[in-house]
Amino acid sequence: MGLGIILTLLMLWPAVRAEQIFNNRGTLSGWGGSQTEHKGEIKEITDVFFDEAPALVMTQTFDASYAGRYHSEVRVLNAYRHGDTRFYGFAFRLPPDWQFDPAQSYDLAQFIAPFDKCDTFMPTTMFWAEGTKLFTRLKSGSVCDQKTKELPLDVTLTAGEWHKVIIEARWESGTTGFLRLWFDGKQVLDEQNVATTVSEDVAFQFRVGLYANGWHDDKGMKGSQGFRQVFYDKIAIATTKEEADPDLW
Repeated sequence: MGLGIILTLLMLWPAVRAEQIFNNRGTLSGWGGSQTEHKGEIKEITDVFFDEAPALVMTQTFDASYAGRYHSEVRVLNAYRHGDTRFYGFAFRLPPDWQFDPAQSYDLAQFIAPFDKCDTFMPTTMFWAEGTKLFTRLKSGSVCDQKTKELPLDVTLTAGEWHKVIIEARWESGTTGFLRLWFDGKQVLDEQNVATTVSEDVAFQFRVGLYANGWHDDKGMKGSQGFRQVFYDKIAIATTKEEADPDLW
């Protein structure tokens, strides 16, 4: 084989290896499952979408007489295990009348797994809003001795328009992991040489959807907007940033 052919193959190697492990264009089908609690709903719609119909809308309604949690999420099974390096992309939109209350959080995506000790389901990295501020986090240690580090993002969240999120993670329980995040094309997080998951090597799910965790954790609703909805589209898990970018597939 000539030197020129070898160089050409080496140049093409990253493109050949690029892969979408999962993708969904805003449909109810194709998921590893879904979860709605109490009055929550997940619907496929055609009037609000990222670039072409359909898209998904997740809703939740506050109920002062209800003490449970408020998930409205779809999930991808086997989204990561120890040693995986993957990209996770999605587009989301808050409705124009979304009430920004800095005293309460609304989770928009999370990585979570079931356990048979100390916790039934435990999330590691989450992505959530508090008012117009966005946050993510790292979780390390073990399921019985969890260590959490919150990471505020240099982002001002707006309503009535689509936003793009891309997360890159190397999932390690030691200090060789990393977590990076892009919001609307701008890198807003780069945590390197850190533990990114717990010591138990189990298959974690990737979930997108509205989880009004503040209503449960704060034991009540802040503000006056008891009906919440979030739109989602172009969700992907991939081996390259380009394959996860909602604008590029």
